Amino acid sequence: MNGLIGIPFTKMNGLGNDFVIIDARTREIELSPQTVLHIADRDRGIGCDQLIRLDTGNDATTFMRIWNADGNEVDVCGNATRCIAWILMEEIGEDQVSISSNAGTFNCTRAKAPMSISVDMGCPRVNWQDIPLSEPFSDTRTIELHVEFTDVPLLHSPSVINVGNPHCIFWVDDITAHDLGKIGRSLEHHPLFPDRANISLAQVITAKTLALRVWERGTGLTKACGTAACAATVAAHRKCLTDREVDVMLPGGVLSIDWRSDDHIIMTGPITFEYSGIIPNELIEVTTTNTQQTAQHG
Repeated sequence: MNGLIGIPFTKMNGLGNDFVIIDARTREIELSPQTVLHIADRDRGIGCDQLIRLDTGNDATTFMRIWNADGNEVDVCGNATRCIAWILMEEIGEDQVSISSNAGTFNCTRAKAPMSISVDMGCPRVNWQDIPLSEPFSDTRTIELHVEFTDVPLLHSPSVINVGNPHCIFWVDDITAHDLGKIGRSLEHHPLFPDRANISLAQVITAKTLALRVWERGTGLTKACGTAACAATVAAHRKCLTDREVDVMLPGGVLSIDWRSDDHIIMTGPITFEYSGIIPNELIEVTTTNTQQTAQHG
């Protein structure tokens, strides 16, 4: 461990979707899937839905790597992007930043409300091979898929779409009338989804309001999922159920989604700084060339 006493981290959340954020822009920090599992464990570790590592990108932007709580890496997380944007804006004293990930570059701006950030999530992918699905469907607004347990009402004909992550969205009259934990656990690994999928229940409240619950692949039931809110908004408008600007009500709060006419999705919502601290050495594998650096609890 080269004399280090752990790694500093920041704990933040977007509508309860919470993250442990590690800054590796000034020193190398290696993360194995097992390390991520240990840190994300809510009983024995710090606890989080996703672990985020900040790196220096090749284009001078901050590069964001994202691991779900199960230790698997994913390409994008909308709520985490908003949290990271706030950190970077505070660092440089600006109201606009760009953040890169394996899914591309995201432009972020401060919103009017305090501690609120907007992020351009890019364009949705709706062709079956881009989601991806394991078999072709000519129209992904509604596909042939159903789930039925003896104690769970029948769900069928979901929409599928990719907004950085694959999403499967079932349209229901009441999002609380179904056991999403059981449904999500079953469908996340369905053969139709070679990269697994986030499973959502969506309820149209008005032309400008959706209610949404999400089972996030590799994480489970979550209080909020930014890419799922974006996916549900696009899918709802494609089915002529809502307008292009929608407030999405999640268990943790509301995200405002605007699917613009240029095909870009703008997501706006609040973020929360929780606390900072030190990840103990027994939870993390570290290499560094700076053997003199020490850290104190924040």
